[in-house]
Order: sequence, then C-alpha cells, then structure tokens
Amino acid sequence: AYKRFHELLPKEERENAFSMRVPKSQILTLPELRANPFQHRICRVFSTSDAGDDSMSFEDFLDMLSVFSDSATSDIKSHYAFRIFDFDDDGTLNRKDLEQLVNCLTGQGEESWLNNAEMEQLIQNILEESDIDKDGTINLSEFQHVISRCPDFARYSLIC
Repeated sequence: AYKRFHELLPKEERENAFSMRVPKSQILTLPELRANPFQHRICRVFSTSDAGDDSMSFEDFLDMLSVFSDSATSDIKSHYAFRIFDFDDDGTLNRKDLEQLVNCLTGQGEESWLNNAEMEQLIQNILEESDIDKDGTINLSEFQHVISRCPDFARYSLIC
C-alpha cells in the first residue's frame, strides 16, 4: 500500500510521503478507479482534506484500500457503499440520490439514461423494496437490510 501511495506522489515529494497528500487527479489514475462510475464519490468519501479537494493522505488511502479488500466485511462495504451513493451527504438516499445512482450505472452520457417515466418507475420500485419505514428515503439500516439479502454484495460490489 505504501509503495502504491508513494508512486502516486511527484518524485520531489516522495521522501516525505507520510506527511503528503496525493491529489485527486492522481488517485483517479489507479486502475481500480479509472473505469469506476463512482470514482469521484469514492475520492470524496475517503478524503479527509480540509480544503475540500478530495486529496488523500496515506491514512485515507489505507482506509480506501481496506474497504476494497476481500477481507473487508459486508457491513463495512455496505456502510461505505451507502456513503458513496448518498450524493448530497445528508445521511439518506432520497429520490435525487437514487436518480444520480441510476445515471452513474447506466452510463456517462444523457443518451444512455432512462427517460423520466422509466426513472420514476425504477425509483418507485427501489423505494417499495427498501424503504421499510415509508418515509420516502432509504437510511443506512434499510440499505444494509436490503444488502443482507444479497450474499454476493461484498464480492461483486462496485466499490470492491
């Protein structure tokens, strides 16, 4: 992990790697993130940067790698998946978060997105299946309940 982090830093900053932050642009060059539709959210969730630039310290990088590892539990993976899917960072998955989630999964261009009726039907189906307390949003415990019924989540999750 240290070697990978070290290699992301500019050569002149490598001797102080433990105290340096790798810019988001460099993190996004990692093969594991390059084609991930949630690459920007992953950087946002794992970064502890006060500047809001999504740069990562070595500790941030380790946290990210730990969650991506095969040894991370389904609870840990689902917790971070929830945070990644919570685009507005309000602690729930609302209709807008679900729409952004679906758009990320269906492609980068608007031409591959669902039309309004298809999107509304899909979001309604997701909420009917997941929103146990019927408040119009999915909270972490509801999300984890749904994930617990998907035994392959930890192995095939988009954040793995």
